[in-house]
Amino acid sequence: MTGTTTWREDAGRDLVRNVGDRFALFVRGEGAYLWDEDGTRYLDFLAGIAVNSLGHAHPVFVDAVAGQAATLAHVSNYFATPPQLALAAKLKQLAGTGPDGRVYFANSGAEANEAAFKLARLHGASQDARAARPRVLTLENAFHGRTMGTLAMTGKPAMQEPFLPMVAGVEHIAPTVAALEAAMADDVAALVVEPIQGEAGVVDLPDGYLERARELTSRHGALLIVDEIQTGAGRTGAWFGFQHAGIVPDAITVAKGIGGGFPIGALVTFGETSELFYPGTHGSTFGGNALGTAVSLAVLDEIERAGLVENASARGVQIRERIASIGSPLVRGTRGRGLLIGVALQHPVAGAVVAAAQEHGLIVNAANPSTVRIAPPLNIGDVEIDDFIGLFTRALATVETSVLLDADHSATTEVSA
Repeated sequence: MTGTTTWREDAGRDLVRNVGDRFALFVRGEGAYLWDEDGTRYLDFLAGIAVNSLGHAHPVFVDAVAGQAATLAHVSNYFATPPQLALAAKLKQLAGTGPDGRVYFANSGAEANEAAFKLARLHGASQDARAARPRVLTLENAFHGRTMGTLAMTGKPAMQEPFLPMVAGVEHIAPTVAALEAAMADDVAALVVEPIQGEAGVVDLPDGYLERARELTSRHGALLIVDEIQTGAGRTGAWFGFQHAGIVPDAITVAKGIGGGFPIGALVTFGETSELFYPGTHGSTFGGNALGTAVSLAVLDEIERAGLVENASARGVQIRERIASIGSPLVRGTRGRGLLIGVALQHPVAGAVVAAAQEHGLIVNAANPSTVRIAPPLNIGDVEIDDFIGLFTRALATVETSVLLDADHSATTEVSA
């Protein structure tokens, strides 16, 4: 609060209105809980949109930030640092790239996907013709970021419309094997896919999609690039979503959960793809700085040490079963994997459910009008899940009442007419 104004007035005056009104002013977090400026406690089952892998103020995260900040924070990408090299080796190990893999560090998921877009362009170019492979395929309803390059890859026309024309060469295809088979050809530079389309409503790819994508891209000489921004760092019950399919991609992009709350992203390449970048083709002043890489390394080490990949798998099943047991007429079912869960609703009232949840002290979000997205910290247990089910049940009940009242009102109006 500044002077006599409220924080909402300060935000309305001083912050760019690219996200609308903020829902709350949080001042502290611990574990899976947040507290606002009035001391009200909330259960955070969104984790900064799949970012806070260890929850809030985890000692490992805090110690890593403090320790590295007191030692060395930033030296630019003209130099290497021990945590940068250690994190690169760790990401290669977890992704299974083998010795030929390489890592490019960025500061966000969008920046990692920008690097992936450039990687596709480099692969698509030949010495004789710069447009030898001009096509980059992504999926309808995909979300890869909001920069101009990643927005072109994002299959959401409403997001693109204010910024047309888009970067050329990107085609959005239906998320089906048949559409992929029809679109794939020798002039495709890359196929870019999310293992689960998070912003589309936590929508799974069809069974066998990634396996078929790997076959087709290999046959036609295109890259298979998997966007693991939301699905990586153990969230789906494997270190990366592509590993459930047992395939080896040409590159993956990671961010969000690998930093546990610290801004960091990366492009991880496999095999010959690792040789496409050469000096001058890409860069980032802050990318791979000592502070960010030290924190990410500590977060990944703790996820591994504490068995949180396995916990995500088991707790995801537990949460989905508990949601089904609520028996709410609003809930049609659940989607997703591990601790990336979409609750599909019978009516387009996800916004109302999210608002009711917040009133009861629960943080979730609406991935679309008919889907509530759940992405809690990876280290949640029975206590947090019991708390979640109680709060979510109350939120659903609040909205059920209003939906039934609206239905009754509509029926009465029809009879009167």
